[in-house]
Amino acid sequence: MNNRKIAGIALLIVFFGVLPAFAASCESLSGLKLPDTTITSAQNMAAGSFTPPSPGNQPVPALFKNLPAFCRVTAEVKPTSDSDIKLEVWMPQSGFNGNFRGEGNGGFAGAPNYPSMADAVNRGYATASTDTGHSGSAVDGSWALGHPEKVVDFGYRAVHEMTVKAKAIIQAFYGQTPQHSFFAGCSNGGRQGLMEAQRFPADYDGILSGAPAAYWTKTFSAFIWDIQALQSDAESYIPSKKVPAIAAAVAAACDANDGVKDGVLNDPRSCHFDPATIVCKSGESDSCLTPKQAVALKKVYEGPREHSGKQFFPGFEPGGEVGPGGWTTWFTGPAPGKDWQAVFAEGFFKNMIASSEPLDLKTVKVQDAIKLADDQQARNFNADNPDLAAFAKHGGKLIIYHGWSDAALPPVGSIQYLESVEKVMGKKSAESFVRLFMAPGVQHCAGGPGADSFGQLGRAAANDPEHDIRLALEAWVEKGAVPDKIIAAKLVNDEGGGAHAAVTRPLCAYPQVAKYKTSGDDKDAANFTCSASAK
Repeated sequence: MNNRKIAGIALLIVFFGVLPAFAASCESLSGLKLPDTTITSAQNMAAGSFTPPSPGNQPVPALFKNLPAFCRVTAEVKPTSDSDIKLEVWMPQSGFNGNFRGEGNGGFAGAPNYPSMADAVNRGYATASTDTGHSGSAVDGSWALGHPEKVVDFGYRAVHEMTVKAKAIIQAFYGQTPQHSFFAGCSNGGRQGLMEAQRFPADYDGILSGAPAAYWTKTFSAFIWDIQALQSDAESYIPSKKVPAIAAAVAAACDANDGVKDGVLNDPRSCHFDPATIVCKSGESDSCLTPKQAVALKKVYEGPREHSGKQFFPGFEPGGEVGPGGWTTWFTGPAPGKDWQAVFAEGFFKNMIASSEPLDLKTVKVQDAIKLADDQQARNFNADNPDLAAFAKHGGKLIIYHGWSDAALPPVGSIQYLESVEKVMGKKSAESFVRLFMAPGVQHCAGGPGADSFGQLGRAAANDPEHDIRLALEAWVEKGAVPDKIIAAKLVNDEGGGAHAAVTRPLCAYPQVAKYKTSGDDKDAANFTCSASAK
């Protein structure tokens, strides 16, 4: 048999997946030359051998123990003299499905998103994530003080650099560029996804943007509104022990509005709960509010307003107040000033906004704070450009999702962004490449009383597009299958350590909502239909 025939047979074997097709060994990638980039390591990771960095002696999650063998490449990118963007690219040694997944960050970032990278490799993707240019806790913004280039890296440059470099590394390893590229993130990661679609429309074919912090500067200014409402004086502060009473009162007033009494508000905008109805009548207790606390709660629901009374950013919705990702985390905290709204607002205004004198978040005029933030950082942070024509022309598809019980980012903000895209591009054009799914009872990215498992952030879901929002995005990109409904589940742990779906519920493409058919098990998605909202 001549050499040409041998080579042909080898190509056929590679094509049909019997042997892996690598253009380079993993270790040889350490010598790869890319602009402004230093490859700091390139090593083969044996199956189950990767241990993610973690504080203390925490056990390694099963997600990492089940990892297949992969090539791990770490790199540093320095597009400016003050940049130090660290990124990682993971590539399966076998079973590569031909696609690339970029993974976003939460909060102020500070480390690659290892759990989502592990999920990607477990599913056969090449994947990448970045620390966005600094190392540290996701709630620490001190790295930004005096470092304007690091702020730009965090704002948008690092994710783009990661994407370009990751594709080059994948090309070098496999000898082919990814067939399709997808990006997913929630919160700041959702903002990163929108920023990619707006600034770098050719980077990704499909983007999953969860609870996006698109209006970044207004979000932090809105935090000031809530801080001032709840902490302007000791009598207005609502302690965590009163949150269950608020949740119970909201449920009593509005839970049955959607035809199902299940502790979840299908569309909280139809709930007109008045905090004044639970003002204490015979002495203060944990089951009622003082008059000042009721006023403060009403302000949180209403959202920031100008002196004229006109709202300039959405408020938070009633429902889903209890739970680890609810109000006791974001609003009340363990004590005044210890909630995450206060932590993030202080981190932003103290380290990323220059002012002639330090801002007192409890006394500054919210409108002044917004102007200061917009003037200095809107360009770097805000992913609110509604003109997605270049992304649509590229063939890109965008799915946004947001929990109605989000206590970190007002859910109506995502609706407003979709409506702005429809206004600029036309509703028919927008519908050809954008979908928004609002998730009843779901808190920030996940959690809450609602069905919060639908494939986002690697959360458990059935391995099909109808139940997995990531796969729905891929099917839209690759097959033109338009996603109009996602089946979400509320998982409950089994005694044996597994989990089962206690409730399933359809998430409908906005503006439709899931409506109960009036008969059948109300915990089964089959007994709901997507219909126009009653709002």
